[in-house]
Amino acid sequence: MIRFLATRSYLLLAFACLPLGAQAQDVPPSGTPTVATEKPAPYDARLLRLSEILGSVHYLRTLCKDPAADTWRQSMQDLLDKEAKGEAQRRARMTAAFNRGYRTFASVYTACTPPAVVADERYRAEGATLASEITARFGN
Repeated sequence: MIRFLATRSYLLLAFACLPLGAQAQDVPPSGTPTVATEKPAPYDARLLRLSEILGSVHYLRTLCKDPAADTWRQSMQDLLDKEAKGEAQRRARMTAAFNRGYRTFASVYTACTPPAVVADERYRAEGATLASEITARFGN
């Protein structure tokens, strides 16, 4: 629950400012024991969708030459660090969702067109709604 409360604050801040993004999964240094006790959170499906949205928005903001586009990737990294620290499988699922969102739009849009701008706006709105729903349902 503490982990979620930190994530909740982060999500609200991230979508209030509207910029985010992802990274490759971390591999622990050799010889470092890993703990294989990954318990799925009840909001994991929503976090996966949020990760996919972040990947999509990161691609679209980069495509449309937003100077703050990389902020989405860094925010995704922060989300991974807070939500999946020490949980390699969960981290891999969230990263895969981010990359899927990025690749989906990369296969459709090669230029910043009015439909790309509309898609960006819709995805950011969906992400903000999703973040609000997660915090409202699982925040307390």
